[in-house]
Amino acid sequence: MCLIVTLIAVVGMILGLLTLNPLWLLFLLLPTVGYEAYRTQEGATTKFSSIVLLILLILEIILVLFGINFNLADFFGESEKYVAGYTVPLGDVKVVGPVLMGVLSAILIFRTYGKYTKWLSIVIAVSSLVAVFLINPGFLSEVLKVIAGGLFDRLSAF
Repeated sequence: MCLIVTLIAVVGMILGLLTLNPLWLLFLLLPTVGYEAYRTQEGATTKFSSIVLLILLILEIILVLFGINFNLADFFGESEKYVAGYTVPLGDVKVVGPVLMGVLSAILIFRTYGKYTKWLSIVIAVSSLVAVFLINPGFLSEVLKVIAGGLFDRLSAF
């Protein structure tokens, strides 16, 4: 099942990149995120993270489909927020959604034990980066800085 939903997500990434339309990716990521929410076991934050991930994906589809723009940096009066142990850069709500999805998938990668749940989380994390690129290519560099910093922090803890 993981292989099937991964292939569907990869097709979504490819179609999204070929057409520069994030909706392909977002719609074809639904089976992966849905299966992740279904199979994630109850844990301190894991089941909650996977369910919020599914809700965020559905909201993201609605935002992109209807072209809704809302700048969260202006709303909060700051350029970044600290969310679940990660500093998340703020901007248009359509690009922050995939960033939060990436954060939630990182939580699942580091806090789950099952290899298939980790696998799906990695697919979702990569898809989130592609979604950020498709929605706002310039914002991707900010996200990559956050990821690099977070990985460095995690690796230096060992």
